[in-house]
Amino acid sequence: MVHELCQQLLLTDEQVQELCYRILHELRRGLAKDTHPKANVKCFVTYVQDLPNGNERGKFLALDLGGTNFRVLLIHLQENNDFQMESRIYAIPQHIMIGSGTQLFDHIAECLSNFMAEHNVYKERLPLGFTFSFPLRQLGLTKGLLETWTKGFNCAGVVNEDVVQLLKDAIARRGDVQIDVCAILNDTTGTLMSCAWKNHNCKIGLIVGTGANACYMERVEEAELFAAEDPRKKHVLINTEWGAFGDNGALDFVRTEFDRDIDVHSINPGKQTFEKMISGMYMGELVRLVLVKMTQAGILFNGQDSEVLNTRGLFFTKYVSEIEADEPGNFTNCRLVLEELGLTNATDGDCANVRYICECVSKRAAHLVSAGIATLINKMDEPTVTVGVDGSVYRFHPKFHNLMVEKISQLIKPGITFDLMLSEDGSGRGAALVAAVACREDILNGKK
Repeated sequence: MVHELCQQLLLTDEQVQELCYRILHELRRGLAKDTHPKANVKCFVTYVQDLPNGNERGKFLALDLGGTNFRVLLIHLQENNDFQMESRIYAIPQHIMIGSGTQLFDHIAECLSNFMAEHNVYKERLPLGFTFSFPLRQLGLTKGLLETWTKGFNCAGVVNEDVVQLLKDAIARRGDVQIDVCAILNDTTGTLMSCAWKNHNCKIGLIVGTGANACYMERVEEAELFAAEDPRKKHVLINTEWGAFGDNGALDFVRTEFDRDIDVHSINPGKQTFEKMISGMYMGELVRLVLVKMTQAGILFNGQDSEVLNTRGLFFTKYVSEIEADEPGNFTNCRLVLEELGLTNATDGDCANVRYICECVSKRAAHLVSAGIATLINKMDEPTVTVGVDGSVYRFHPKFHNLMVEKISQLIKPGITFDLMLSEDGSGRGAALVAAVACREDILNGKK
């Protein structure tokens, strides 16, 4: 009975092939000048054309804003791929997340100033890379307009504004530190840069965490919105923003009643459809909705639910990873999770079913991401590609990596090889590297 109800969460091979076809179609719509304004998958130009070559040196600041906290980092790049890094995490209080843009950037500038004082670089003028992990319409390496807030943020006066300028203004209002903002990027770009510093085959960056997104190196002639300045540079990095894939109905053929429920109760109904089927922000809630339905039908827990199980957002995505980490036939983690949910009378059969539901939801997420990555690999058509990956779901889910490797292998053209590389601190070190490469290029081009 459980298996029958979960059938809608399983993707057939035909459905996955159709997904690849539709994702490619949407990528092309985002890249083309005529269709870009109406495209859901925006394929924003990042203006990054140079990947790290390992020769970057010096001290750089990085600012990483992409969720309920943000980080400030000081990174010292040295010889032989060696680097020193110091960082600190700062909270963003709820009232600031939904307050004014001025409040948000003043808060960030204050923390930046405190950090520089703590690390004795208060008097130095340092280049900064700014990781801003929200949909951004970039107009240059240091100019980007916020398209829309996601992930629980809703600060007034920021949408359609240049976030680099807002940061610079906040720093100027304080007047106490000197910073050159060299680049703005999002976390997928940072992930790619961080991996490319160690592995020069890295041409795709992927995030599967609170959000879901990917970027990749595209041929300049395919990126119709990019006005190339240097004819010697044949590629430009594209930020797909593919979390919005399906906002036009392209995913309806695989969406379930549970996906629709999540969407209706989210803070952005009708938006980020693909992301809602994949990311850590929703995975636990998807499982909870399935559990509630099966409990109400009397299939699970003898029909006995609990207040926690019936409360939105209280089945955390980390529970999915913990439950799936149990050895076959062992339900230690599963029982601990169920106890947290106030479900103390679960049988072994209940536990096996709970695990099966988790597996269906996480496997579907892995297969959806794999369809996207395989589509990018096939579009790029390079003989070997490394995909730099970051995000809590990929990092902590015990089977996600293997599920992806298996599915991508089935979907890519014969003769192409790929590997998935776990990024080390893409949004931190990656941001410093974008700033470092920008400085390196400026020096080469005699701009400094």
